[in-house]
Amino acid sequence: MKKTALVPLVTYPEPLPGDCLKAIVEFAGKAGCDLHALVLHADFPSVANALSSLLLDVPKMIRDAEALSRTNGDVLLSAITKLATEAGVGIEAAARNSLPELAGDAAAEEARYFDLTLVPMPKNGEQGRAIAEGLVFGSGRPAILVPETRERGLRRAVVAWDGSRVAARAVNDALSLLGEMEQVTILSVLNDKPLPADDLGDKLAARLVKRGVPARAVAIELEDQPIGLTLQDFAVQDGAGLLVMGAYGHSRLRDFVLGGATKAILEDLRLPVLMSH
Repeated sequence: MKKTALVPLVTYPEPLPGDCLKAIVEFAGKAGCDLHALVLHADFPSVANALSSLLLDVPKMIRDAEALSRTNGDVLLSAITKLATEAGVGIEAAARNSLPELAGDAAAEEARYFDLTLVPMPKNGEQGRAIAEGLVFGSGRPAILVPETRERGLRRAVVAWDGSRVAARAVNDALSLLGEMEQVTILSVLNDKPLPADDLGDKLAARLVKRGVPARAVAIELEDQPIGLTLQDFAVQDGAGLLVMGAYGHSRLRDFVLGGATKAILEDLRLPVLMSH
């Protein structure tokens, strides 16, 4: 059965860049999944304060902001539908109203009805990161963060493996994609934190090979940079089009307790990354 990926379309205060839409459609085509575009309309609470109406006309400001959000949503939906149709990628659409600061949580609730989420990640701005955090920690589904840059194949993958629960969850969520790869590298990073065994990468690679996944194990030393950048640098050098990893953090306090690798990935995304929590 063909998988369907939810794609959150942010409309306010700035709409997603066009290159983000192109990257999402290209990735969906390579991954063989259909798209469900979720337009996230900005919805603000009404203001009944007489002073706000007299001095600033806040109700009109709210109406204008919501109208801009809906206009941006129409443009985004038209653009991604055109791109998907031209690429032969199936697409359907829906919309949901939400406060902009709660858009990630709203998207997470919708994502639970789909196989996975493809999260557009603009080069600039915090909004993409906020949506990604909400989906990774709140949806219960794997989320693939797709950077604005494109033209990367999907024939090789790297799995960040430390033997943890979240890493195991990520591997399981990625199995259907890993089975289509020409090569899968199980990567363990030494000197980052204590690992449960010296051969944990070899054990996972052996199990995946038995399932028909062309896996090999590699261990590297932690470089003098954040662990998330070390993982991405290796994946890029290895020719991977996908990095698979577990996401560390707490959904209610994620701004304070994001794991080091998770934080580095969200702040500086260099290739598509599948995250599971």
